[in-house]
Amino acid sequence: QVQLVESGGGLVQAGGSLRLSCLVSTSDFAIINAGWYRQATGKERELVAYIGTRGINYAASVKGRFTISRDTAKNTFDLQMDSLKPEDTAVYYCRADVPGKIPSYWGQGTQVTVSS
Repeated sequence: QVQLVESGGGLVQAGGSLRLSCLVSTSDFAIINAGWYRQATGKERELVAYIGTRGINYAASVKGRFTISRDTAKNTFDLQMDSLKPEDTAVYYCRADVPGKIPSYWGQGTQVTVSS
């Protein structure tokens, strides 16, 4: 069983930064692939960044501004978000996958609001 708890969302002005953290409760963090998705009001959930067995994948809209990282000491997947834009406003969700197993695990979401 894998449990996810997100933290770090909030309100920030355009151009500012936020850091999201996803704490992964599991007995085998080393095998976990995980990343961040977001869902804006009235839109579908979309990939933001993901660390998988084949490397790191970023959405084109965040490439160069966001950085995803994995902290094996803390069992977290973190998302550093810089140069935030109003269009980054959304609920951000952490997703974790155990290779060879379905379905994915999802966190409860954390709100990020970027004011202009």
